[in-house]
Amino acid sequence: MQLETLPYRHVLTLPTMGSAVRITRETTEQVLAEWGISRHHPSVDPALLILAELVTNSVRHAAVLSPNVTVIFAGGPDTFAFAVHDRHPYRPPLYDAVIGTGSTGLATVVELTLQIGGTAVVRGDADGQGKSIWVTLPL
Repeated sequence: MQLETLPYRHVLTLPTMGSAVRITRETTEQVLAEWGISRHHPSVDPALLILAELVTNSVRHAAVLSPNVTVIFAGGPDTFAFAVHDRHPYRPPLYDAVIGTGSTGLATVVELTLQIGGTAVVRGDADGQGKSIWVTLPL
């Protein structure tokens, strides 16, 4: 599914600091509720954990070059997509995490995403100085 076809959108930009993880979780729960997605839907808990891991990674590894972290949400009747963006140029190889050569946080992200039939991809900024990790989950 093309993200452009998803009717719902929300963008959250926060300072790249520890409180960003909690605020992202709270905002995700609020956004999903506003979009009519039950807190008890089987994709919601994995989505919250994936977002927490991705924002935590930005806080731990990107804050030195990226004063802000941005979370982009997009949704539709059968899809919840989100991205975590920072301005650090390193683009982690997501699928290396699953085979044991990456960080455990990214391994969790990829494993949870695949378990529920989702996809994950890293997209670099046009200037090469930042990236977004996009996750798309079925609803």
